[in-house]
Amino acid sequence: MNNPIIGWDVGGAHLKAALLDGDGTLQQVVQVPCALWRGLPELETAVDKVLNTFNSQASAHAVTMTGELVDLFANRQAGVQAISAVMDAKLTGSKRFYAGALDSGFVALDQVSQHWQHVASANWLASASYAGSQLQQLQKAPHALLIDIGSTTSDFVLLQNNHAACIGFTDASRMQTEELVYTGVVRTPLMAVAQKVEFGEVITSVAAEYFATTADVYRLTGDLPAVDDMADTADGQDKTQIASARRIARMIGRDVGDAPLAAWVALAHEFKMQQLARLQTVAKHHIDRITVEHQSLDVAVIGAGAGAFLVKEIASAMNLPYVDIAELIAVNLSASCTTHTETGHWARVCLPAYAVAYLAYNQMPYNQAKNK
Repeated sequence: MNNPIIGWDVGGAHLKAALLDGDGTLQQVVQVPCALWRGLPELETAVDKVLNTFNSQASAHAVTMTGELVDLFANRQAGVQAISAVMDAKLTGSKRFYAGALDSGFVALDQVSQHWQHVASANWLASASYAGSQLQQLQKAPHALLIDIGSTTSDFVLLQNNHAACIGFTDASRMQTEELVYTGVVRTPLMAVAQKVEFGEVITSVAAEYFATTADVYRLTGDLPAVDDMADTADGQDKTQIASARRIARMIGRDVGDAPLAAWVALAHEFKMQQLARLQTVAKHHIDRITVEHQSLDVAVIGAGAGAFLVKEIASAMNLPYVDIAELIAVNLSASCTTHTETGHWARVCLPAYAVAYLAYNQMPYNQAKNK
């Protein structure tokens, strides 16, 4: 039996990690805040928190990242190298860094500088590779659209015949093709969601100010669990309904006392509908690629991330079958885990961390032989 392996997803706002035991079974998943733009000590502290949380020591680590984008670093290459160096220094045992576009899939620390462009922001490809492999094993729909809506961004990855069919691979190219959309359910400023909203049956402009975020919206709509609500609020104040309503009211030049709470909840739903409409337009664009090429509507929508609740609504609106990524992870989840449901939830939220651990585990020589 191999020793446990941990998959790491180093983001700019959160650090996510998934622990697999020696049999490749998922044991624990955790997400901790990591405001990387404040400095590398934030990452070091977050790694310590994760290691102290896990019930087992790991002798192997697989690392993916998006944190190289934060403005702490002069450029993305410097970010990749700095993050990789910290992870190498903090972790014991073998360490591999995900470079999914390469045939090898992973590189060692001394190869990171040479292949930094493949290491940078490649976590979505790990997720897609995992989802495709599981769809194939479970004989689900041959074509699917994986939508991972996180706190800050949304990834759209086509799976054709259970394999990722990407147009872009870098953040820049994926933003051009809308395979990467900068909108999420926690940290996105509301001024980036809509410029005009309806309030009290009147259309009003939205302030171009950082007064409120999408977390305020989804606290008021009841969609965002407190465990997924880790980011600071726009004003640094409480995360109560009234405080969220106060921040949303400012977005249209009002005070929370100007209307009852129900009116601010309705405004939150207005912002939700505008964000949902944009995401659904993007989803339709990508699904049209499948249906035009294959002349088939046998397409599933796979939901992941803290915003998976939005993906489910998108699938319903488009009359397409919905698959929660947690369903695909369940087959590899420890049956003896006392927090089975909670672990499944975190695996959904932290999909890239689990995916990169799974991919690394199945590339180990011992496991390749065992799984044949």
